[in-house]
Amino acid sequence: MRLAPESIARDLKGTDGLGPGGKTNELVVALAGNPNTGKSTVFNALTGLRQHTGNWPGKTVAVARGRYNHEGTSFVVVDLPGTYSLFTNSAEEEIARDLLLAGAPDATVVVADAGCLERNLNLALQIVEITPRTVVCVNLIDEARKRGTTIDVNALAMDLGVPVVATAARSGMGLKELRDTIAAVATGAIRPEPVPVPYSNTVSHASNRLLPHILRLGFEERGARWIAMSLLHSSGAARDSLLRLMAERSAVADGEGGFAT
Repeated sequence: MRLAPESIARDLKGTDGLGPGGKTNELVVALAGNPNTGKSTVFNALTGLRQHTGNWPGKTVAVARGRYNHEGTSFVVVDLPGTYSLFTNSAEEEIARDLLLAGAPDATVVVADAGCLERNLNLALQIVEITPRTVVCVNLIDEARKRGTTIDVNALAMDLGVPVVATAARSGMGLKELRDTIAAVATGAIRPEPVPVPYSNTVSHASNRLLPHILRLGFEERGARWIAMSLLHSSGAARDSLLRLMAERSAVADGEGGFAT
């Protein structure tokens, strides 16, 4: 049986050969983004050489992990596979979705390409529906400026309801602000309030009926609401994948004695 995503999140904290085990005070940061946004460059800039790559349990997809320290706090960074969406059509999308929903990272950084921001924000909007502990990293800002593109990160942050940081990871520009912002979100010093996505009354009513059953499985409320909405809108393999995730979480919850039906 495939390992439950929340157990993987726990294993990230000191048990992957990157350092001493048992580091329960480490904070987990998920790094998400579309392909070709410079996400791996951001990951390398944050973690340096303190990295390890291994396959996700039950999958042939490689997931990189790394560590860094910031002002006395240790962070574990999970570099999720590049994906355009969380509505699973591939193993990469399923891995990203599972960790965000069941692993509940302390902070999630969505890396977007400043040169094609509109396309990249589709994933960001999906992620802020799942977790408010999100930071949007508008990367490659130097290349966008060379092309005459100007991005108002403060206005974007207001529109999304989460912090937005502009970076050029290859040169190191904006990385200190990014680390500061990640730490603030992960520790609760900043509590983002994402702007809610509007749904029709019919859809909202249907999802509210599903919500208590999903919450009993131990998902966070925003994630549970996203699952409910996704179950209503999805079909086929995408819906089956969500049901498998819920079944796995149910098995873990029953084993812990906390959410038995």
